[in-house]
Amino acid sequence: MIGLNQKPFLHLCLVLLVLFSSSSSTESLRFELQSGHTKCISEDIKSNSMTVGKYSIINPNEGFPLPDTHRVTVRVTSSYGNNYHYGDRVESGQFAFVAAEAGDYMSCFWAADHTPAITLTIDFEWKTGVAAKDWSNVAKKGQVDVMELELKKLQDTVSSIHEEMFYLREREEEMQDLNRATNSRMFWLSLVSLFVCLSVAGAQLWHLKSFFEKKKLI
Repeated sequence: MIGLNQKPFLHLCLVLLVLFSSSSSTESLRFELQSGHTKCISEDIKSNSMTVGKYSIINPNEGFPLPDTHRVTVRVTSSYGNNYHYGDRVESGQFAFVAAEAGDYMSCFWAADHTPAITLTIDFEWKTGVAAKDWSNVAKKGQVDVMELELKKLQDTVSSIHEEMFYLREREEEMQDLNRATNSRMFWLSLVSLFVCLSVAGAQLWHLKSFFEKKKLI
């Protein structure tokens, strides 16, 4: 690329990276959890996608140790019930895994019951897809410059979008098959219902005709 101005090209890559970042999922939030209660957060993850997460309890009194009452039990499971992470009465933790199956993954936080009731503030960050990749390590290991790193990000983002399109196409085909099967069943159910109604009406007419003939009314 002789004579190519790298600065505008780098800006273009950054713009494209921002536009395509919707293909990956990043969820960072802070929520409150009362003692004795459970709160679950779900994330739709496709198979073979990398996902990382970390959580921590916000210390209500900065400069002092975190109270013993400020502990949570955390469990991360898939829609099939497979357990991917478990932390028992911890103040912070993290998890990382590659999704073995597609579907909704659930992160549930539970705080032990306490009298009087207390409220915990939990900071939770959950990344999947391209957002879950550690680009700082990629830059260190590959010894690449800024533009090459952004191009690597862009390439992975485009690949993620490509995989997401195939995944959505498969889901669409499954929904179309389900719609066709439902329409077929409804068609046969309508025919059976019509046949039953006509049969009942015919039986009623025959019964009334027999009754009037016995009474010699007709």
